[in-house]
Amino acid sequence: MLTFEQKNILLKLARDTIENYISKGIVPKFELKDTVFTQKAGAFVTIHKRGELRGCIGIIESNNKLYETIMEMAIEAARNDPRFPPVNEYELKDIDIEISVLTPPKKIESIDEIELGRHGVIVRKGFASGVFLPQVAKETGWTKEEFLRHLCKDKAGLPEDAFKDKNTLIYIFEAEVFKESDFK
Repeated sequence: MLTFEQKNILLKLARDTIENYISKGIVPKFELKDTVFTQKAGAFVTIHKRGELRGCIGIIESNNKLYETIMEMAIEAARNDPRFPPVNEYELKDIDIEISVLTPPKKIESIDEIELGRHGVIVRKGFASGVFLPQVAKETGWTKEEFLRHLCKDKAGLPEDAFKDKNTLIYIFEAEVFKESDFK
């Protein structure tokens, strides 16, 4: 569990990284020595603009330190989410940054092990894979089957019932999710 102060530091780091990258074209140099920030962990950075999704990129598992992963994903979410044009300097005042720090994924044998709203889910079959963060279940209100069908079809490009196939691997993970608007 991250403390209030640690969450605040990571959110400020993400914002400073995005603002410096967009306005000056540079990645700022930071060195966070707190052992929480130097552990290797996956993370997603999500950007909302006036409540609407504006970008979201992440990595499930990372070989980088947590703070480095967040900096990298902040830039990716702001500039390289293929669903959106890059965030521009004029939008910076209107965006809200959300960070999801992930636990390592765990392979499951049955979808009964999935707790919607608590677990993020990864499906993999062959070279196809897709992931939904835990908050997707809360935001959509889908049933578990709807959640898995959308994950397979919309995110992994698989048939919507691929989660029933014994050759499809399913993993779960948890995320600690926090956003700037929680601190205002």
